[in-house]
Amino acid sequence: MIELRPFDTLGGANHGWLDAHHHFSFADYYDPKRTNWGALRVWNDDVIAPKTGFPPHPHRDMEIITYVREGAITHQDNLGNKGRTEAGDVQVMSAGSGVQHAEYNMEDKDTRIFQIWIQPNQRGGAPSWGARPFPKGDRAGQFVVLASGFDEDREALPIRTDARVLGATIKAGESIDYPLGADRHGYLVPATGVVEIDGTRINARDGVAISALETLTITALEDAELVLVDAA
Repeated sequence: MIELRPFDTLGGANHGWLDAHHHFSFADYYDPKRTNWGALRVWNDDVIAPKTGFPPHPHRDMEIITYVREGAITHQDNLGNKGRTEAGDVQVMSAGSGVQHAEYNMEDKDTRIFQIWIQPNQRGGAPSWGARPFPKGDRAGQFVVLASGFDEDREALPIRTDARVLGATIKAGESIDYPLGADRHGYLVPATGVVEIDGTRINARDGVAISALETLTITALEDAELVLVDAA
């Protein structure tokens, strides 16, 4: 099954400092048909204005992955963690039993992020945070695992759930495969560019929900930067 969710059908709100689009029900946006995709609970497409951001607020029992598309995000939490994550790089926060954090755009231009929330395998546990660079050149023509709950993905940021977050860049006319598995839930969003899956055209910032598919084959109609979640 392949279900296209065009960008202009997403929920969301423009708060001035934050222009948010929601692939799934979130905050004041509710669609009973879009509450989750397997363990994937949230995929927000956020544009944060310069010198603004999310003030300190709490989370618990959620794996929160931030993929920076443009600009940079600056993180600070009550565990003493501080960090700045730049475009193309990723940060992960395992909220566990509870954490309070702030996320700011301290730059002089807009910051654009995908914020992805995945439900953990178990509730509780000590909260944690981490970030690392993932050079786009390493992702050319292939998926690279950015965050993972599987032991074999040693180079990825760890998350506490049976899921992977992956990134790839692909040139126009090229195709890449990903072994999704018929019992898994895939959700793909092109950060830039246009791709096609099984005859379905997916534009930049569209979402596509995928299930019951052993192998996912993606063909680029334009140069594209892809983010994929593979969840239980």
